[in-house]
Amino acid sequence: MLITVRIAYRALMKNKMRAALTVLGVVIGIAAVTTMVSLGQSASSLIQSQFQSLGTNVIFVMPARGRRGGVRSGTLPSLTEDDADAISEDCPSILASSPMLFTSMQMVYGNSNWKPDEMLGVGPDYLVVRDWDVRLGGFFTEHDVNAADKVCVLGHTVVKRLFQTANPLGETVRIQNIPFRVIGVLETKGANIMGDDQDDIVLMPYTAVRQRLLRSEFQHVHAILVSSRSIDVMQDAEMEIRNLLADRHRIAPGQPNDFRVQNTTEIADMLGVITGTMTAMLASIAGISLIVGGVGIMNIMLVSVTERTKEIGIRMAVGARGRDILLQFLVESVLLSCVGGAIGFALGIGGSMGITAAINAYSDGVDWPTTISYPAAVVAIVFAAAVGIVFGFYPARRASRLDPIDALRYE
Repeated sequence: MLITVRIAYRALMKNKMRAALTVLGVVIGIAAVTTMVSLGQSASSLIQSQFQSLGTNVIFVMPARGRRGGVRSGTLPSLTEDDADAISEDCPSILASSPMLFTSMQMVYGNSNWKPDEMLGVGPDYLVVRDWDVRLGGFFTEHDVNAADKVCVLGHTVVKRLFQTANPLGETVRIQNIPFRVIGVLETKGANIMGDDQDDIVLMPYTAVRQRLLRSEFQHVHAILVSSRSIDVMQDAEMEIRNLLADRHRIAPGQPNDFRVQNTTEIADMLGVITGTMTAMLASIAGISLIVGGVGIMNIMLVSVTERTKEIGIRMAVGARGRDILLQFLVESVLLSCVGGAIGFALGIGGSMGITAAINAYSDGVDWPTTISYPAAVVAIVFAAAVGIVFGFYPARRASRLDPIDALRYE
């Protein structure tokens, strides 16, 4: 077999330019497929990591959308802080929950002012749900919530905008001319998949937001953020929440709920299906160039058979069998395609790394991961060899069936 490979190599090297052009089609095909698969896997990894940054097994409970005359008319104020407490206490699959109130106001410290992207009133277990740590200081407690204390915890971006290099702990910021004392700074989260800065955030006790900033006497909250005990009980947790809130809100069987329950896993899975479908579609389109490369191999091998007819006749005359000739030309075809596959895979990895680097360079804050699929390397080489066998079989079979006498007479 080694002798056959050596003979095949020598035969191909007799016309290096033709061999290089033949290999080029396979190189382009494998490079395109590898690049598309790598970028698709990178996109899937990015989506999964971004949804993990939202927290651990997160479930959103939101008010239902109201309807007026068959038209959606905003959300119904249906959720309360007692609902959040009941979810934590009465649902076995729930690890923690936190009420949420949203607001958007200017913050002032000294001569600096800033309007954060997110200004939230939350409960003491918010960081448990979000799987988020405090880098400096601490977080507010149940006592702070009950007393509606004017305290806040800042994200890294807010600290940088308001305090620059100063230590914010113990300092007082003003929100709507109301003083809030800084008691903690959150760990850095970075940008999410949409490019939004997750560190541009201020957290306060939801009671303080409601009483001090929104000046509301109602107990309603805008949403409830919930974390299940594990990914395996997400469905059970959702069902427990639905049953509990339907009972608490006295919703009759068959009537629409005045709340919505949605988990991030469903969204991540849906986006994963979309990216997977797009990757498969792009890889299929790129795979067309592999067929073109295979046709090129077949064409060149047919030309090679014609050029080497007399050589084939001599080999048969000295004892070579038809299967030996068949194997010879198949080895040449597979050698061309495997060399093209190896070069194409290397170029594909380089291309995906280059595209990833370009995305990271021109995108604001999104760290697109570089994913190299080593199983794809094996598939690329095997597929390249398969292309060589499939498209090289007909020329090889034609060579093996030549009549030795006619081959020797061929000029």
